[in-house]
Amino acid sequence: MGGIWNVIDAESHTLASMIDSNDLEEDENPGILVAGPYYGHSGADWNKGLNRITDVSGFEEMELGDEIKETIESLQEYGIDVITVEKRIKNTKIGYLLFKTDNFCRINTVYKGTEMSLDNKIKAEAFDLIGLDSLKYESLSNGQEYTHYLNLSYAISEFVRIFVNIKEKYSKEYHDQAIAEFAASLMPTMNISLHCHEFGLFYAIARLKKIGIAVNTVATLHATLPGRGAGYRSIQKIRDNDTTWIEGIPENTATLESLSKYADVVTAVGDSTRKEIKLFYGITSIVVRNGIYLDEKDIKWNDKIRLQENIQNFLSETIYKYMDGKQIPYKKIIPIFSISRIEIENKGYPDLLDSLVLLDRIIKIGVRTGRIDEDIRIVCFVVCAHGPKYNLPEGFPINMQKEILAGEENRLQKMIEERGLQCSSLPGGTRHVSAILYPQWLSENDGGLNMNTSNFMTGCIAGIFPSRYEPFLLTGLEAGKEYTPSIVSKICGFSDALNTIESLVPGIGGVIVVDNIDLSYNETIIDYALAINYLVTTYMEDKVKYKLLCQEANLLAKKMNWEGPVKEYYELLMGTKIK
Repeated sequence: MGGIWNVIDAESHTLASMIDSNDLEEDENPGILVAGPYYGHSGADWNKGLNRITDVSGFEEMELGDEIKETIESLQEYGIDVITVEKRIKNTKIGYLLFKTDNFCRINTVYKGTEMSLDNKIKAEAFDLIGLDSLKYESLSNGQEYTHYLNLSYAISEFVRIFVNIKEKYSKEYHDQAIAEFAASLMPTMNISLHCHEFGLFYAIARLKKIGIAVNTVATLHATLPGRGAGYRSIQKIRDNDTTWIEGIPENTATLESLSKYADVVTAVGDSTRKEIKLFYGITSIVVRNGIYLDEKDIKWNDKIRLQENIQNFLSETIYKYMDGKQIPYKKIIPIFSISRIEIENKGYPDLLDSLVLLDRIIKIGVRTGRIDEDIRIVCFVVCAHGPKYNLPEGFPINMQKEILAGEENRLQKMIEERGLQCSSLPGGTRHVSAILYPQWLSENDGGLNMNTSNFMTGCIAGIFPSRYEPFLLTGLEAGKEYTPSIVSKICGFSDALNTIESLVPGIGGVIVVDNIDLSYNETIIDYALAINYLVTTYMEDKVKYKLLCQEANLLAKKMNWEGPVKEYYELLMGTKIK
C-alpha cells in the first residue's frame, strides 16, 4: 500500500488515459516507458528478506520501434539485459523496460584501459563523475541496496544516453560525411524526459547531467531519509531549523538522495516533505501532491455488506474455536483496521492502542447505561509485517504462535498484550474492544482472511491512521476509494485537502482529522477514541447517515485522483503548458 511502484503505475496509467482521450491537446503525443528492476529468479532481489520475483505474465510482448530496438541491442553488447513488455490502456501503449542488474559483478568490461567487472566500472565512474565513495558505501550494512540502485541508475541512464544519440550511431555507418549528415537529417529527433521517484534513481539524473546528455528531468521525493529517521521529531526539527541528522541514517542512500539537486525540478509530495528537503539538503522544491488511481468499478452496498459479513463470520467462528467462552454473534462484531509499513512510532501505533483502551471504557459505559448492546465487540486489525509469510497455521491470525513473528512484530504484539487488548478477552466481556495483529501481506491466499487489500478495506467499518510522521498517507485515500470512512492524523500530507470539499453530513464527515500536532498526548488519544466511537455508533444506529459518510470518503478519494498531479508533472517534464 502506498508503495512507489503503486505511484508509478498510477501515474503512467493516468497519463495513458489522458493521451487516449486527447486531453493533452498535443500535435504529437509522447510515448510512455516505465523503467525499473527485473528480478528473474529467487535470490535476484537485493532484499533477500523480501525475495521478490518479477511476474510479467499479465503483459504482452513489447512491439519495439527501430530506435528502441537499436538501443537495447547496444545495451546487450555491453552485457546489460533488458526485459521488454507492454500493456494497453485502450489505444495507448505503456512500455516497460525491466533491467537485470544482479549479474553486473560477473560481466567483464574495460574502464580507462583496465579490465574489471561492470559493477566495478560503474563504481569507478561514479567516483570520477560525482565523488561517490562506493568502496566505503558498499561496506555499510545496507551496501547491497546501495549497489543495486547505483547499477540500476547506470543501466537506465545508459539507455537514455544511447537512445538520445541514436542519430549519431546511424550516421557513423556512412564513410562519406555528406551522406552521413543527410541520413541523420532524415531521422526523427529523439527526446526523453525522465521522471525519477525516490533516491534509487537519482544517480541516473546526476550521471546524465555530468556526461552532457540533454534531457528534461524531475526528481520526486516522497519523504527524506533523515526526515523519516527523525520521524515524529522531524516537525520540531523544522520548527527549530535543526539541520542535524539523528544517528543511524544510512550515509550511502542518503548521498544518493542528495543527488536530486542535479534534476531540473525537484518535487515533494507534501509541504512537510518540501520543508525536510530544504532543511536537510538545502534543496528548493515545489509541492506536487500524490493522488489515487481510480478504476471504473462502483461498489454496490450489497457487496460491502457481503465482504463485511465474511470478516465478521471469520472472527466469530475463529475466536470461538481457539478462545475459551461463548461464541460472539457475528453481526455484533464491528471490524475496523489500520494498515502501514512496520514503523511503530512513526505510524502512531502507541497512540492507536491507547485510544482503543479508552474506546473500551466508552463502550462499557454505553453498555451499562443501556445505550449499547452488551454483545457488541469492536475488533481492530493492525495490518503490518516485515514481509510475506508462508505455511501459516489454521486460524491465523487468531491462532498465532510467537515463532511466526519477526523483529518489530514481536514488540507490537507485546504492546497489545500489555494493554490487555488481545482477542481472548472478548468472549467473556472483559474487553469490548480488542486489537489483532495481522503480520502478513494481504492477498487472496494469505493464510488468514484470504482477502486482497481492496476487499479487506471494503469489508471493514472504518480505518484509522494515527501517524506521527506521514508525508502524504495514500492509505487514507485507498480506504475512501473502497467507500470506507477513516480517521487520519493532522500531520499527514493530505489532511488540508479535506477543507476543499463540501460535506455531505453536517458536523463530522467521512474523513475525520485528529490534531496530533498542537494538542497534548492525552487530548489526542481521547480524540482518536471519540472519533472511532462516532463512526462505530453511526454505523450501529443510523445506516442512512453511515452510507453518507462512506460516500463522502469516496468523494474525497475521487477528488484526489491522479489527473491534477500528472498534468503538473507533464508540464514540468515537457516544458509546455496543457491548454
